[in-house]
Amino acid sequence: MTGFGFLESPELTAEAQRLYDDDVSEVGYVMNASRLWAYQPATFNRLFELLGETTARHRLDVRQRGILVTACASTLGDSYCSLSWGTKLAEASDARTASGVLWGDDDGLTAREAAMADWARKVASDPNRTSRKDVQGLRDAGFSDAEIFAITVFLALRIAFSSVNDALGACPDAALRTTAPGAVLDAVTYGRPIDTAEPRQPG
Repeated sequence: MTGFGFLESPELTAEAQRLYDDDVSEVGYVMNASRLWAYQPATFNRLFELLGETTARHRLDVRQRGILVTACASTLGDSYCSLSWGTKLAEASDARTASGVLWGDDDGLTAREAAMADWARKVASDPNRTSRKDVQGLRDAGFSDAEIFAITVFLALRIAFSSVNDALGACPDAALRTTAPGAVLDAVTYGRPIDTAEPRQPG
């Protein structure tokens, strides 16, 4: 098994190379998820275009996205997104807040943010068990119906991304072992282990 999953390395197409180059430019190495999604770079790009469209239209900032993704990913048992976005949430807030969301403790959040985290966990755990009361709770926290729809679409797209990564064995990037705060690392006791290989360059 390679760090990026159960499949063999995909063909290095021009589109895959652009995916790798974007990673190196942004984080300094090629992420395991990108190596997996190099099988269908166009699908990866369209998925994140949809995510970007949803967040931009309703101005979801990094902290809000971090709360949604970490609450969702921890419920799914997805270590990769939990560590990656737990780190981003810690940068946008602090490590204690990020680890709290991962543990299911929302004391460090505002009432509006806690409502987002609660909804993310419900959508990730069993969307068929949500109710009008749950949606009303979001309205009571100040969300419009358009915002509720957008947040739910965002979560569904993130679940799709996590499902592909997890099912095909993508491990969290080795760099997360040192870049993720200790409190975030301690909170992620589930999912696939962090990759032991050194971060890789394109090719």
